[in-house]
Amino acid sequence: MPPAEPSAESAAAPADHGSVERSGTKRSGSRADGSAGVEDTLDLELTEELLALIAEERSAGAAGARVAHELLGDPGAWQPATTAAGEFALVPVRPERDLAVVSRWMNDPAVAAFWELAGPESITADHLRTQLEGDGRSIPCLGVLDSTPMSYWEIYRADLDPLARHYPARPHDTGVHLLIGGVNNRGRGVGTALIRAVADLVLDNLPRCGRVVAEPDLRNTPSVSAFLSAGFRFSAEVDLPDKRAALMIRDRTHRAQL
Repeated sequence: MPPAEPSAESAAAPADHGSVERSGTKRSGSRADGSAGVEDTLDLELTEELLALIAEERSAGAAGARVAHELLGDPGAWQPATTAAGEFALVPVRPERDLAVVSRWMNDPAVAAFWELAGPESITADHLRTQLEGDGRSIPCLGVLDSTPMSYWEIYRADLDPLARHYPARPHDTGVHLLIGGVNNRGRGVGTALIRAVADLVLDNLPRCGRVVAEPDLRNTPSVSAFLSAGFRFSAEVDLPDKRAALMIRDRTHRAQL
């Protein structure tokens, strides 16, 4: 998944390593062990509702652009966010323009350790193509800070992702993956500020989304710290096929208090 940074404001937070893990389509396996809180409980009716939603959206293949808009809207049309680090905006990826820079970031050892997309540009191109030619349930974006591309984000429907097999998903749960591209933007609170900004953008522009989720590797203390500092709560430890993850959740109902 993508990378994040710990908060520069918190003395207890470890230094950011610039990466948060991505969720892969290869995931399969058992659910988490039920350690999530009561408010995360998923009713049986909700499972049926999710299955119906997935079936409906898969049947709309011919209307890909329309479905994509219905699933996640258009992050490129969202108003920029004002953050302590500067003005920040999400810009949907265009491979002909952005492949070289995203591939370069993927080959940074601090990023590659979690994204596992190091190598020639074709590896990153395949990763982007899967999303861009899909049904719109994941949108790759550049993060632009004060007009400078400096991070990579994936905004995805967590309830329609393989991740949903491993936690009590709710309809319209929206996930975020990220990486901070330049070392100058790591370890000084920028990642925390941008995680909070993107979570707010999701909640402001997707009114049916009640929760923003993330799943950094439990061992990636800087990433977990960054999400906590950005107003996410630690919900549970989740066993995924490729890692043991910290399920992080930011609730719409508590966003003003966190």
